[in-house]
Amino acid sequence: MECLKSKLSTFKNVKHNYSYRQWRSLFLGLQEREPCHPIEANTCVSLIKQCITLFSLKSVHASMLRTHLLDHNIFFLTNLVAQYASLGCVANAYSLFSYWVCSASSTDVFLWNVMVRGLVDNANYNLSLQLYDQMLRQQSFFPDNFTFPFVLKACASLGDLELGVKVHGHVVQFGCDSDVFVGNSLITMYGKCGCVGASRKVFDKMPERNVVSWSAMIGAYAQNGCYEDGLRLFWQMLDERVIPNRVAILNAMACVHKENEAPHICRVTVDYGLSFDQSVQNAAMGMFARCGRIDVARRYFDGILDKDLVSWSSMIEAYAQCDLPLEALELFKEMKLKSITTDSVTLLSVIRACSNLSSFLQARTIHSIITRGYRQTNMAVDTALVDLYVKCGSLRYSRRVFDRMHERNIISWGTMISGYGMHGHGREALQLFDQMKASFKPDHIAFVSVLSACSHGGLISEGWACFNSMVSDFAVTPRPEHYACMVDLLGRAGKLDEACDFIGKMPIKPDAGVWGALLGACRIHLNVELAEMAAKSLFELDPANPGRYVLLSNIYSLSGKRKEADRIRTLMKESGVKKISGYTIIEIKNKVYTFVSGDRSHPQTDLIYLELEKLMGRIRRAGYTLDVNCVLHDVEEETKEKMLYAHSEKLAIVFGLLNLGPETTIRIMKNLRVCGDCHTATKYISKVTEREIVVRDAHRFHHFKDGRCSCGDYCESERWRARKPDRRMELREGTPATR
Repeated sequence: MECLKSKLSTFKNVKHNYSYRQWRSLFLGLQEREPCHPIEANTCVSLIKQCITLFSLKSVHASMLRTHLLDHNIFFLTNLVAQYASLGCVANAYSLFSYWVCSASSTDVFLWNVMVRGLVDNANYNLSLQLYDQMLRQQSFFPDNFTFPFVLKACASLGDLELGVKVHGHVVQFGCDSDVFVGNSLITMYGKCGCVGASRKVFDKMPERNVVSWSAMIGAYAQNGCYEDGLRLFWQMLDERVIPNRVAILNAMACVHKENEAPHICRVTVDYGLSFDQSVQNAAMGMFARCGRIDVARRYFDGILDKDLVSWSSMIEAYAQCDLPLEALELFKEMKLKSITTDSVTLLSVIRACSNLSSFLQARTIHSIITRGYRQTNMAVDTALVDLYVKCGSLRYSRRVFDRMHERNIISWGTMISGYGMHGHGREALQLFDQMKASFKPDHIAFVSVLSACSHGGLISEGWACFNSMVSDFAVTPRPEHYACMVDLLGRAGKLDEACDFIGKMPIKPDAGVWGALLGACRIHLNVELAEMAAKSLFELDPANPGRYVLLSNIYSLSGKRKEADRIRTLMKESGVKKISGYTIIEIKNKVYTFVSGDRSHPQTDLIYLELEKLMGRIRRAGYTLDVNCVLHDVEEETKEKMLYAHSEKLAIVFGLLNLGPETTIRIMKNLRVCGDCHTATKYISKVTEREIVVRDAHRFHHFKDGRCSCGDYCESERWRARKPDRRMELREGTPATR
C-alpha cells in the first residue's frame, strides 16, 4: 500500500496524458475491496480531479469500469460527472448521469445538483431547467439550497421571469429562503430580468447578508439604469462597515455617470487596496469616459504597465463612448502593432467606433482585419458588421455579410430589416420580414424595424397590417416606440387627424417619441395648431431637448409668424437650451474633413467656392431653382441665397468632387436633417456630374443618382414643395397658415 501511495503521489504532482496501461496498473492495486479503504477512495477522487484533458479522464473512467470500482459507488460517479462537465464534455456527463439514474434510481440530491451545475456552467440552460423539473417529480428527495442558485442562474441567463418567480415559490416552499446564497441568486435573477423592485424586496428581507448580497443588489441597480439608487446603496454598505470586494467596486463604478461622483469611488479603491487591481483600473476608464473625462481615462490606461486585452478593449470602448472614433481606431492600430490578439469584445468596440465615423473605407479595412485575423465565426461580430455597412451607406456589402452568416438570430434579421428601412427600401424590408417569420417569432424590436421601414417608404396599409398583427398573430404588446412609428407613418402621409385620433386611443400615456413624431409631421404639413399642442407636451416631457424648440420655431417661421418664432428662441435662451450646430463630414484618403455653413477654414477654400459657383450655374441651367423658404432667418432675399449657397452639405460635396476620382461614390454625413434646398440641389448635382452621392442625415440615408433620390422625395421639404406650390406664395406674402 505504501508503494502504491508513493506512486499515486508522483502521478498527482505531474499532469500528463497517461496511457491506458499506466492507468490500469494503478487501479489494479485498488480493485474490489469491500468496503473501499478511505485512502483508496480519496486517491481515486484525486486521480479524477487531476485529469486536465478529456483523454486522460476517459482513461481513468475506463479503468474504473474494468476494475469495478464504479459499481454502486455514487461518490466516484459524482466526481466523474463533475469532471466531465468541467472539461466541457456535457454529453458524457449527462449520459453517465442518466444511465445511473435509470439503473440505480438514485435518490442522492448531490448527484443531481452536480449535473444541474454542469449544465448551467456550460450554458445548457434549457436542459438544466428540464432536469430541475424532473427532480421536482421525484418523491424520495427534494431540491436543497445548493440546487436553487444554479437553477436561478439558468432563469436569469434565459431572461425567463415567469419561471424565475415560480422557482422563488419553490425556494419558500422548501424552506431555503433564509439561505444567503439562494438570496443572492434571487437578487441577481430579478435584476437581470428587469425587476429591480423585486430584487430590493429580497435584499431587504434577507436575515443575513454578505458582501456578495450588497454587490449583487448594486449590480441589479446598475443593470436597470437606477444609478443613483446603486450609489446610495454602495455608500450605505460602507457605512455598515461591510468591506467591499472587487465586484462591489466594479458595480459601483458602473453606477457613476456624473463627474463629481467619480473621485469618491476612486478614493474608496485606494482605501481598500484595490487601486492597482487591473480590472478596477479598466472599469475606471469607462467610468471617466462616461463622465466626459476621456483625458483621465487615458491617464489610467497609460499608467497600466502590463496592459492586457481588457485594458486595450476598455480604452477603445471609452473613445467610442465619447464619440472619438478616430482615436479609437488609432489605438486599435497600435494594439495590432504590438501583436495583441483581439477577441470579439474588442472587435465590437472597434466596429462601434467605425459606425460613429460612418467611413466606408474604414469599414472595409476593419472587415478585412476581421476576415484575416479572426477566424472564429461570431454571430455578434457578423451582426455588428451588417450594421456597420448599413451606417456607412452600403446596403450591398451589408447584405453580402448577412447572406454569408452561418447562423442568424433575431437581432441579425432586425438589423438588416432596419437597414433597408433607413435606406428607403420599404418593400425589401417587408420581404425580409416575411422570410424572418419562417424561422423566428418577431419580437418588439423587429416590429420597430419593420414599422420604421414602412414609415420611411410611405407604406401605410402595410404598416397597419404589421401593427395589427403584433397582438393578433404574435402576442407582442405594442410599446411607446411602436406607437411613435405609427404616428410618424400617418403624419408623413398627411393623415394628421388620423394620427391625433390614434394618439387619443392609445392604451398607454404618449411619450416624447410619440409627440415628437407628430411635431415632425406638423412641420411637413405646416399645421400650427397641432404643432403647438404637440410642443406643449414635449416641453413638459423633454424640456432639455433643443430639437423640439427649433422645430416649433421653424414651423412658426415657415407660417409667417415671426413673433412666435422669436418667442420660442427667447424661451430657449432663458431655459439654457442651446441649439445643436449643423455640420457635414466627408472622408478623403483616410482623413475626415468637417464643414459648417459658410465655412472658410479649409486650405482649399478658394478653390471650393470657385468650383461651387460653377456647379451652381450648371444645375441652374439644368432646371434647379433656389428655395429661399429653407432659410428661416428674417433677412433679405439676396442674403438668403448666399446662405443657401454656403450650406455645409454643398461645400462637402464640392470638396468630394475636387478630390475623389470620377468613378468614386461621394459619401457625406450630416448630423442634422438634410436641408430641403440641399436635397434638391444634390439631385441635380448627381445628374450633371454623373456621380452617385450618398448622404446620411440624422434620420435616414439618401442615395442620389441620375437626378433621383432613393427616398422618392418622401421627405419633408421635397414633399411639401412638390405638392403645395401655392403655399409657398402665401408664405412669402405672410398669409397665416391654415390647417
